[in-house]
Amino acid sequence: MPTYAVTGATGRLGRLVIEHLLDTGVPAAEIAAIVRTPEKAADLASRGVEIRRATYDDPSTLPGAVAGVRRLLLISGDTPGHRVRQHTAVIDAAKLAGVERLIYTSILRADTTTNPLAPEHRATEEVLAASGLPHTVLRNSWYTENYTDQLPQYLQSGTILGATGGSKVSAATRADYAAAAAAALTREEDGNTVYELGGTAFTFDELAAAVTEVTGTTVVHQDLSAAELASALENVGLDAGTAGFVAALDHSIAIGELVTDSDDLSRLIGRPSTPLHDAIRAARA
Repeated sequence: MPTYAVTGATGRLGRLVIEHLLDTGVPAAEIAAIVRTPEKAADLASRGVEIRRATYDDPSTLPGAVAGVRRLLLISGDTPGHRVRQHTAVIDAAKLAGVERLIYTSILRADTTTNPLAPEHRATEEVLAASGLPHTVLRNSWYTENYTDQLPQYLQSGTILGATGGSKVSAATRADYAAAAAAALTREEDGNTVYELGGTAFTFDELAAAVTEVTGTTVVHQDLSAAELASALENVGLDAGTAGFVAALDHSIAIGELVTDSDDLSRLIGRPSTPLHDAIRAARA
């Protein structure tokens, strides 16, 4: 019977968590990958990982998916407006199945931030606390990939647009957060724990300078107001709602909500977070 289970196991974060568990010596037979589409997990199955089909939107599939599991990683859903209902279904199933500890991927400073992504995370943390399940909350800051995935656009335009007012963001790579999740999943802890996770902080000016240095193409940062950024994004094809949402995320950076001086990430993964230059080189490659 598997000891550890990971929801959303064929997603970009979930797959990296399982890869990290395997790479660090956790036997495949002790891992269950909970997935919506088992065919997408054929490679994991071939390595001996148990594949269990379930979906957040069908609570009847969840009890069987978590049965017999001691530790469960609940990776937050990707459908805004439905996450609290989905996460609650997983938490209820985990409690019914006798899961010993549930680990949840939340957002930095979930209890205080005005970040527009935070309310569903905050509500999920409240559901988790009320459940009585021993739990670990991983409050992740931004992914470095939020920026490195845009490398082609940066190089084409020569500009990084933002509305961060020169403030820093403690971004870390998806692999760093996956390593932290795997560590939290396997470590022995008492009571409930909250980790505030983020990498070495950088400004958008520093991001532009790093892109320039790594690629040899000059890229500059243009700092705008939130309203100006929303307008610029609409001009390149985003609808007004999405443009306003992106601008609100940058405003959250501007007021310091996505920077942290916590060393929780490096302590969990046993090394410094991936340097920004290295992440850009990897994206470039």
